[in-house]
Amino acid sequence: GYRPLRARYPRAGVAQLAPVRRRTSRWKCLRFSVNGGRVRCAGLRATLEPATFRANPIHRVIDPAMKTILLFLTFAIPMMQFCHAQELVRLRHAFQTAPSPEGAVQYGNNPKAGHYVTASDAKIYYELYGKGDPLVILHGGNFGSTYEMAGFIDRLSKSYRVIAVSTRGHGKSEIGTAPFTLDQRANDALAVIDAITKDDVIVLGFSDGAYSGYKLASLHPKRVKKLVAIGAGEMKPGPATFNLSTKSAFAQDKAYWEQQLKLMPEPKRENEFFAKQSEFYNGLNAGKELFSSIKCPVLVLSGERDQNARLSTVVAAYYMLPNSQLAIIPNTTHTVFLENFPAVWESIAPFLRK
Repeated sequence: GYRPLRARYPRAGVAQLAPVRRRTSRWKCLRFSVNGGRVRCAGLRATLEPATFRANPIHRVIDPAMKTILLFLTFAIPMMQFCHAQELVRLRHAFQTAPSPEGAVQYGNNPKAGHYVTASDAKIYYELYGKGDPLVILHGGNFGSTYEMAGFIDRLSKSYRVIAVSTRGHGKSEIGTAPFTLDQRANDALAVIDAITKDDVIVLGFSDGAYSGYKLASLHPKRVKKLVAIGAGEMKPGPATFNLSTKSAFAQDKAYWEQQLKLMPEPKRENEFFAKQSEFYNGLNAGKELFSSIKCPVLVLSGERDQNARLSTVVAAYYMLPNSQLAIIPNTTHTVFLENFPAVWESIAPFLRK
């Protein structure tokens, strides 16, 4: 074994080791591993702490096996860290064709901003960004994710305290045991809001998140001062039914769902998740009773060619809301903000400023 002595050349990143049993007078020179952390090398009865050393090429290593170990520590570990970081920053939203920008904030999987709150029978995940008045972002359902709302979070976090909630069963939020309902979604959002602030909030919701926003504003009028509802019109149970499944979801976007299963805390329950979603949408009712009960100002926004919330249903919701504004973005579909974000932002910004 060897005992570490004071480094003779600390600026070179080399530590001097002398034999415990002085069978030879030769100095052993070793280079330490990554990040200045402790390294215990095989064959050495010493833990080396190179906090003051700088990384430089190996100067003198007598044992070739030790050289191999140190080279592995030097290059393999940083490469694994790099690859892991790349995986985290390469999140994508559903049906995304081009790669996400390098270094993009991983909304929906950002440990620095992530938190959990318990809402009834499930832990709900959310992230916090920016400073200012609280503004809640609720993403779409099924193929929806916090990451799809990146454009809004980027802009709004400059002026607001953005609370980006991952809907129950989506991303890193748990599924729970109870059936999915609109009341449940609204109360999940309220649990997150209550954990952060007692003030009233602005809510921006898309599709499923917009319906949750409608319900939140209806059930808790004192907690919602403004609502932006994107891609969500009048909805009644009808002959058309939802029949979601893992097989059909993977057939539409395999890469997205492989990513989502890695985020989900309960990935083995994905079939149950889709069954609950189907039941929820097949029974969803958003009509006059809901819309007429909402007292806060509401901006109803939609793409002209929205295939999920038809224009006629969006206009109907607009007329049933007591205090509403309407914005229709031409030549766009359900994911209107992913297709023409500048036009969407120009419609939303004046509404928020008033």
